Amino acid sequence: MIRELFFKLLPWLLLIFLGCIWGLTFSLARLCVDVGGKPLGMTFWQCLIGGLLLLIFSLIRKRPISLSFPNIKIYIIVALLGASIPTSILYFAAKHVQAGVLSITVALIPMITYSFATFLKTESFSALRIFGVVLGCVSVGLLVLPDSSLPDAKAVPWILLACLSAVCWAMENIYLSKFALTKMGPLRIAVGMNFFGAIIMFPIATYYNQMFVLSFPFGVLEWTILLLSIISAVAYTLFIKVINLAGPVFASQTGYLVTVGGVIWGILLFNEVHSGWVWTSLITILIALFFVSPQKGEQKS
Repeated sequence: MIRELFFKLLPWLLLIFLGCIWGLTFSLARLCVDVGGKPLGMTFWQCLIGGLLLLIFSLIRKRPISLSFPNIKIYIIVALLGASIPTSILYFAAKHVQAGVLSITVALIPMITYSFATFLKTESFSALRIFGVVLGCVSVGLLVLPDSSLPDAKAVPWILLACLSAVCWAMENIYLSKFALTKMGPLRIAVGMNFFGAIIMFPIATYYNQMFVLSFPFGVLEWTILLLSIISAVAYTLFIKVINLAGPVFASQTGYLVTVGGVIWGILLFNEVHSGWVWTSLITILIALFFVSPQKGEQKS
C-alpha cells in the first residue's frame, strides 16, 4: 500500500524537487557574479564540471558517447545553443537583474519554442497556444515598460538580453527534436554538449581575460560553481526520469515551478523586493505557460 502510494506520488515529488533546485540556479548565478566571478569563465567551469559528472553517470549506465563526425557536429550546435551562449548571457545579466526577474524571462522558452515549431510546421496551429505566446510577450512588457516596474531602469537592456537566452534554448529544443534526439539519447547529448561547451568557452574566456583557476581550498565562488554544475547534471537526469515516469506533458509543468522557485529563492537569499508590475508579470507568465503547454494528445517539440 505504502509502496504503491510512493510510486504514485514519485513524479510529483520529483517535479517539486526539480522546481526547487532549478529555480535556485538564478540566485546562485547572481551570487557568483556578486563575489567576483567572470561570466565567460564561469560558463567554462560549469560546462566542464557538469560534463564530467554526466560522463561518470553515462559510463555507469554503460552509455559512452560517440565521437563520430556527424555526432560532433550535433554536440557543437547544441553546445552553442544550449550552453555557451545562453549561460554566458545569463551570467552577464545576473549582475544587473534580480534573480526572480531572470526566472520570469527564462519561462519564455516554451512560448518561443512553440512559435518556432509552428513556423516550421512541426506543431499544429492552436489559437489558445498562440494566446499563450501573446501573454508571454505581455509579461515581458510588464517588466520593461512601466517606469516603476524595476528598482533600476538600467536593468531593462539586460532583461531584454536575458530574453535572448530563452531564444537560444528554444532553438536548441527545436534542433534536438528535429535532428538530434532521434540519433542519440538525451544523456549522450548532455555529455557532449557540456564538454564541447567547455572547449568553445576556454579560448573565448581566455581571449577576453575572463578565465580563472579555481582556488583551493574552495571559497564561495568555487563552491557555488560546483553546486550549479551538480544541479545542472542532477536536474537534467531527473527531468528525463519524470518524462519516463509520467510523460512529456506532465514534465512540461516544471516550467511553472522553476519560475515560482526562482522568485522565492531570490526573496529568501537576497531579500529581493518586487513591484506590483513584476508580480503581475509573474502571474501573466504562469497563465501563458498554462496555455502554451501541450495538452494530452498534442505533439510536443
